[in-house]
Amino acid sequence: MKKGRQSEIIRGDLKRLVLFIFLLLPAAGCLLLTSGCKDKVKPGVTDVKRPAVSGVAITEIHPSQVDEYYETSGTVKAKTISAVASRVMGTVTSLKVKEGDRVRAGQVLMTIDDRDVAQRVKASEKALEAAKQNRSLSDVTYQRYKKLSDEKVISQQEMDQIETRKKVADIEYERAKAMLAEAQVNHGFTRITAPASGVVTARKIDPGSMAVPGAPVLVIEDTSSFTLETNLDESLSGKLRAGMPVEVVIDSIGQQANGRISEIVPSIDPLSRTFLAKIDVKGPMLRTGLYAKVRIPIGKKEVIVAPEKALVEKGQLTGVYAVDSKGIITYRLIRAGKHYGSDVEVLSGVGPNDRIIVDGVSRAVDGGIVNEVRK
Repeated sequence: MKKGRQSEIIRGDLKRLVLFIFLLLPAAGCLLLTSGCKDKVKPGVTDVKRPAVSGVAITEIHPSQVDEYYETSGTVKAKTISAVASRVMGTVTSLKVKEGDRVRAGQVLMTIDDRDVAQRVKASEKALEAAKQNRSLSDVTYQRYKKLSDEKVISQQEMDQIETRKKVADIEYERAKAMLAEAQVNHGFTRITAPASGVVTARKIDPGSMAVPGAPVLVIEDTSSFTLETNLDESLSGKLRAGMPVEVVIDSIGQQANGRISEIVPSIDPLSRTFLAKIDVKGPMLRTGLYAKVRIPIGKKEVIVAPEKALVEKGQLTGVYAVDSKGIITYRLIRAGKHYGSDVEVLSGVGPNDRIIVDGVSRAVDGGIVNEVRK
């Protein structure tokens, strides 16, 4: 009985302790909530002490006229890309260049086995020599018979035969010359030369391989000038012209350049509803295949812009510090749009005649008050 009585006393004490804690919690929560609310500064509340902010510059936002751009992308290509191929079939005996080598027009790039072609050249030379001797003999014979014909010693028929032989000998000589020239040209095809100055960007054959007529063996790009090919929406058809300036940005090499439209293909692709435009662009680090962004001016529009330096990023949020007529600072979230030089388009968050801090934003405090404006 004594132990049972003690257990009942302990259970009663525990119940009273739990009840005491339960009653104490709301009071503690209210105390904490009241304490937290005292530290928060709300814009528009004037009966609290606000942190003073100085050394900032404030400007009033007004709509501005800016250039409207059509933005697209394209691929950079060398303006001249030469695919070098052999014109004769044969084994490659030497390859004098590799990828990355700079070559000049007319430079020998590779050679092909020329033994059979060289023999044809020799045979043509011998045939030309024989035709030359035959023509010389025909000329002497013609002169002799011409003299006899003038003296009426031979008939006209005999004279006609000698004259025909002379003409045939002349024709055979000219044909032998042409055959020799053809053989020499074919022999020259065994030495493949650069069609233009540039850089070797591809080698598709090795020494000892068989060169086939028409199959590219080397690719040479003229790196002195480049073009950018881009597909434009059909809505711009008829609105662009050759010579128009455009802006080209290549992020991979950190380059921004001014280009000009050099060619517009008038036909429209029925699948993509776009047409092709070519833009001339220059730069020291340009290479074929680079991805580029293109901005084409198409008119003017009125937008609200803010200096880029006025934007304040907090995590994933972007905003500005706005200042009301009483000098109270409020951090406003905005939605940023396109960049226009050092300014950024503001799509929402601030409107015309709003005032924002554009300099000294690191000193600004949400809920603070400006007591000094730096011009």
